[in-house]
Amino acid sequence: MNAQAIPTEPGLRYVETENDRFKRSFGSWFWGSMITATVVHFMLFQFWPTQTADDVSFTSEDLEVIELPPEIEIPPPPEAISRPATPVMAVTEIDDDITIAPTTFADNPVDDLPPPPTDDGGTDLSAAPVFTPMTVRPEILNRGEVLQALMRLYPPILRDAGIGGTVEVWFFISEEGTVIDQRVSEPSAHAQLNEAALEVAEVFRFSPALNRETIVQVWIRLPITFEVQN
Repeated sequence: MNAQAIPTEPGLRYVETENDRFKRSFGSWFWGSMITATVVHFMLFQFWPTQTADDVSFTSEDLEVIELPPEIEIPPPPEAISRPATPVMAVTEIDDDITIAPTTFADNPVDDLPPPPTDDGGTDLSAAPVFTPMTVRPEILNRGEVLQALMRLYPPILRDAGIGGTVEVWFFISEEGTVIDQRVSEPSAHAQLNEAALEVAEVFRFSPALNRETIVQVWIRLPITFEVQN
């Protein structure tokens, strides 16, 4: 900071700072600013005499009275339901000698079963699923291949989403145990599972069905279930 020494009494020395000089010149700066502001305002009124302030007033619309809806009367709670009466056991005399006759094959011989169907040209078993008399039901012989087909034909979109289902399928089985025809009996909620179940049905192999000692063609119904293994 610049400083200027000002002579004072003998033996003393006073140093004037920039702040002191600014204080001494404050009067000239103040009055110079006032004169400049006055000139600027005078020129504004002289050259722009028509300058006016914008109208910023506003008007309020009439208030509309809204009728309140009637007060809703809350009905009282329903009366408590009376507790039902305690049941009373009726007193009835039962004969202790009442028995049910046992069911035996002697009273219901196998010979009373209907005869096996004959190909007389009057009935076509392959036309549609029908009841077929049998004494020995076909058994699945290739469960391992069926499980592999279930995993292979499981629709990937449904499997990844964890969606499964069961499809009831009719199987028409030949005398050799092969599947001649397969049809959906009760579909699942997804068409893709129904189509996959019919493809899996083609893989099944069965033991021949018997009606007494005769090998017969039969219709049977089996469920095919698709499920995600945890």
